[in-house]
Amino acid sequence: MAGTEITSTEYIKHHLTNLTFGHHPEHGWGLAHSAQEAAEMGFMAIHLDSMMWSLILIGIFAFYFRRAAQKATTGVPSGLQNFVEMMVDFVNESVRSSFSGKSDLVAPLALTIFCWVFLMNLMDLVPVDLIPRLFELFGVHYMKVVPTTDPNITMAMALVVFILIVFYSIKIKGVGGFVGELTGLPFQTNNVFLKPFTMTFNLILEGVNLLAKPISLSLRLFGNMYAGETIFILIALMYNAGWVLGLFGGALQFVWAVFHILVITLQAFIFMTLTIVYLDMAHAEHH
Repeated sequence: MAGTEITSTEYIKHHLTNLTFGHHPEHGWGLAHSAQEAAEMGFMAIHLDSMMWSLILIGIFAFYFRRAAQKATTGVPSGLQNFVEMMVDFVNESVRSSFSGKSDLVAPLALTIFCWVFLMNLMDLVPVDLIPRLFELFGVHYMKVVPTTDPNITMAMALVVFILIVFYSIKIKGVGGFVGELTGLPFQTNNVFLKPFTMTFNLILEGVNLLAKPISLSLRLFGNMYAGETIFILIALMYNAGWVLGLFGGALQFVWAVFHILVITLQAFIFMTLTIVYLDMAHAEHH
């Protein structure tokens, strides 16, 4: 892709543009042929590449973990069984250290989140031109392969966590308890005339705090992965700037890839851990 037929700016824009399907005001339903057309399709447009890769990766996770469960043995375990048991023990330990309530959902949810986010992040280590070039052979001109560089994906996952937070807050504390938690702290008063003002102020503060959870959860993951992908794209530009910069770019890309292994793992762990902590707060009863 990084040939002389396009500029560096066009190359970067191309690699950061999603394969978008939606309704264009002038052309009707179809695929966007440029970033501008994608933007003009509006909110209801679908990023087909992000959807496709995220579903493929969760399918890989489900397939191998189900296979390990089906073939689990008490004898000498296979390598896959050893790996799955190690992952399950790791997640269970994280849940035990951060979640004080009782729930059959939290551990499986945490395992799914960690593995899914890790696999989506792992796509960042695929050479930036490899998969887009393969899809170009079939007439597909845009293909972003890292779902977590799409804020729609990270926000969707964070919204699911947010819905669970609200659901369990109401389930454990009741509607009155949940509303009381939002309006009763941090400011309290026994004055009948001042109480409506303190409750309103508390609601604003706690409401912002509640809404900030999914926003920070999604933007933290998106920002780190988007920055990492952009750096890989910028390094790829060096391959067409002469053999000296090409060699330097290759070495730089290797170093960044090794460092990025830590980043993608850490981001998956942070997303999982914050989910556990938020659900623990939702299960905690305040008196």
